[in-house]
Amino acid sequence: MPRVAILSLHTSPLAPLGGSRAGGMNAYIHEVAMALAAVGWEIDVFTRRDSAQLPDVVPMAPGARLVYVTAGPEEPLEPEALASLVDEFAAGVEAVRGREGARYDLVHSHYWLSVAAGELLARRWGVRHLAMFHTLAEVKLRARASEREPQARIDAERVLVHAVDRIVAATEHERQLLRQIYGVPRERVAVIPLGVDLDAFRPRDRDGARSVLVRSGVVPRGDVRILVAVGRLEPLKGFDILVRALAQLTVDDDVFLLIAGGDERSAAEQARLEAVAREVGCFDRVRFLGAVPHEELEVYYNAADVVVVPSFYESFGLVALEAMASGVPVVASRVGGLVATISDGRTGYLVPWRCPEPFAEKIDLLLRNEPLRRALGEAGRVSMEQYAWATVADRLGTLYRETLGSGATAVPAAS
Repeated sequence: MPRVAILSLHTSPLAPLGGSRAGGMNAYIHEVAMALAAVGWEIDVFTRRDSAQLPDVVPMAPGARLVYVTAGPEEPLEPEALASLVDEFAAGVEAVRGREGARYDLVHSHYWLSVAAGELLARRWGVRHLAMFHTLAEVKLRARASEREPQARIDAERVLVHAVDRIVAATEHERQLLRQIYGVPRERVAVIPLGVDLDAFRPRDRDGARSVLVRSGVVPRGDVRILVAVGRLEPLKGFDILVRALAQLTVDDDVFLLIAGGDERSAAEQARLEAVAREVGCFDRVRFLGAVPHEELEVYYNAADVVVVPSFYESFGLVALEAMASGVPVVASRVGGLVATISDGRTGYLVPWRCPEPFAEKIDLLLRNEPLRRALGEAGRVSMEQYAWATVADRLGTLYRETLGSGATAVPAAS
């Protein structure tokens, strides 16, 4: 079976989700690598070493491994600083290939920094190059006027979208944006969604999940109402809208908001959200959990009455999938990939306005109506069957084979 080099320069797929540089992309790379390896593909995932304590190689599954490459200082860096390390990272990947005498048939890069490195390697190796950008700077800027993106990224993405052989988009909406904003022909973009682990994320005992949160002190008792939000603490996620919506709820029961995500680099955003909570009088009912290991999220989903995704933009929205797979209704912004995965009024609600009032209205409706919550949750679980990681990996493997059959022949790079 062919061998694929997957590049993730700026973040490791093993990083805990919810940190400032770890989200749905990390889960995607990890799950796809393992699912592809399970059907015979040889997968090497390359990421930058950001700690001197990290090993050279971490086995992920039979046929799949994570390889740490030294590029720049062995410490966490912001993406802006990583832009100057693209060449060094590519050289590090090539050094690993040279030492092992490896032969790669295909490069699959994730996020613009990796795509830039992947272009260098694909040309050197004479192989095809697939890219998944996950987010695009100009799309983010159009979604929220106060967003800031470095000009280097904006300029690089405008070139890279036309340099790679194929682009993988998570939704049809993303394919349309690539055509409208960047002029990428429709036929050069393959739409393959992210997936969800239906074994890990499934309906479980709600009382048991809540007892875990009570014992850990997250909520005071098991009969409170619980809203859950998951994601990096950054303005684009719209958590301030949700905090204000919490203060506007009219249900009589205590309602607690649990926000999973954030690390030391998001302290300023957490402080801003805490200030908003104090301003609107609900500070004592908001819990900031920090980054939560992916395998522990199922407890929070199953404890939740409602999962809320108030983002200004989501290229896909993996949190919504995981919540629906857990049988929990979702209230989310009508943006990006969320429109493709949430069926409004059947598996959750899509809110077209970026303000607290409509979020509060839909959350109130669900909290007051248990049969409705149950019905939407059950429909959400059924709708997630098509997003199993094995199905996603099968579609990606088909794209790999099509790309390999389009003319490129893998050759070992010169040492």
